[in-house]
Amino acid sequence: MPSVTDLIERLESDAAAARPKESTPDVGVIMGSDSDLDTMQGAFDALDALGFAEQTDHADPPEGRFSYESYVVSAHRTPDLLYAYAETAEARGLDVVVAGAGGKSADLPNMTASIAFPLPVIGVPVQEKSVDSVIGMPTGAPITAVDAGKSYNAALSAAQILAREHPEVRERLVELHDERREGVGDVSAALHDLGVAGFRER
Repeated sequence: MPSVTDLIERLESDAAAARPKESTPDVGVIMGSDSDLDTMQGAFDALDALGFAEQTDHADPPEGRFSYESYVVSAHRTPDLLYAYAETAEARGLDVVVAGAGGKSADLPNMTASIAFPLPVIGVPVQEKSVDSVIGMPTGAPITAVDAGKSYNAALSAAQILAREHPEVRERLVELHDERREGVGDVSAALHDLGVAGFRER
């Protein structure tokens, strides 16, 4: 297994490599611990639904034009990895980072936003008690944040940022929105037409 030092060296090597933008991940998804994975799964679900592919090797990009990467980066246990990740994010091709952290001292999103500035960072408080920590940035050190556990929305926001430059992402966002809208219509019609008892039994 790669050590933290190995991971840092990998990030720095990826940042130094001259690769076309089309072959680098567009969205970075990071979390403070693998225990946050269940909460952050929503971000992966949203990106997958939008047609993004997961990129696990910087030198071997997936076939799709848009992709994302994932890492566990602890602000408290591996601050050197956090610095390396945030400092190299833009050079490695990322356009936006979604960062999730839990606990009362959920510093990962904030620190990432500070170090990676001006790259946009969207913070995800993994728990309710993490909200104040994630949104509590001083004036001049911006971060965008979603409500506790709403990593799906964070990924949609990341895609919205990309959509300003890439019409393909905008089209996918609109299609996904329309699908969800029609889904509500289908449920509404079924509830009305079948009645409450029939709807529950279907």
